[in-house]
Amino acid sequence: MIGTVFRTDDVPAGDRFDYWQELVGRTRSSALVSDHAADFWAEQRLMELGPVVVSQMSFLPTRYRRTEKLVRQADPELYHLTLLLDGGLALDHAGQTSTFTSRDLHLADSSQPYDVRSADDRQGGLVTGMAVDFPKALLPLPPHRVRELLGRRLPGLEGVGALVADFVVGLDRQAGTLQPSDAPRLGTVVLDLMSAWFAQLLEAEAALSPETRGRAMAQRVQEFIRQNLHDPELTPPVIAAAHHISLSYLHRIFQQHTQGEPVAAWIRRRRLENAHRDLANPSLRGTPIHTVAARWGYRRPSDFTRAFRAAYGMSPRDYRQQALT
Repeated sequence: MIGTVFRTDDVPAGDRFDYWQELVGRTRSSALVSDHAADFWAEQRLMELGPVVVSQMSFLPTRYRRTEKLVRQADPELYHLTLLLDGGLALDHAGQTSTFTSRDLHLADSSQPYDVRSADDRQGGLVTGMAVDFPKALLPLPPHRVRELLGRRLPGLEGVGALVADFVVGLDRQAGTLQPSDAPRLGTVVLDLMSAWFAQLLEAEAALSPETRGRAMAQRVQEFIRQNLHDPELTPPVIAAAHHISLSYLHRIFQQHTQGEPVAAWIRRRRLENAHRDLANPSLRGTPIHTVAARWGYRRPSDFTRAFRAAYGMSPRDYRQQALT
């Protein structure tokens, strides 16, 4: 497991708001104000992925102000990326004033003052989101270009923005199954995805190293495959065309970032793993095996049976009987 969970419920009620300010200050030093300070509630899961810190936060409506004085007192030289999952936020930063709702992202700079506050102060209404804090020096883009992104609403529902959002949320969901040895590699993936996304928004992809572009593309390809495993026409040429890259480049970057596993083999393994899981699911007991096979891209039941037997040493029917009894 990676990550540490902090809850205000773990301290006396009178100390909770100060405790929360101390927790937030470890990565985002700011002055906090809340109408709920007397009876505050918040929760945070913190994951340290090398130099990248990812956290999931839920809290009662609060205002976070990083003033010029706080910047002068201490500047960790970090960028802060925030993904809002529930509730509403308003942000004043770098001359921009923006409001955010679910699945919006925004970028802030610890070297500049900012004022972020809850835009929906419903009684008991929680704000929930993900935060990524990382050293500015690790972003391979010119600082004067990155300033163009500060304070803006960055949509997380499509394209690489959606991939960044889904990956960060997935980290939180899988925190209990991840090992400390996974942390540095996952931090690198987060950085690569953010770098590729910011470069795309700024039309500055040329500033990225080939390694960063390759890792980000490999992640995009893998996510595309996961979303289209049901399609029997999902083949390497189709994948390459969808990403506007050559077939040879697809094979090269994919094998570099999947420990040498070819694209077609990765697709086949993912399909079989999903079918294997469905066949052992009691709630799908009444679903015909050929329907399970079709759900994961197998047009002909005989092809599915042959592939399943080769992978697991028994037929789908025998495995289902064994798993469900």
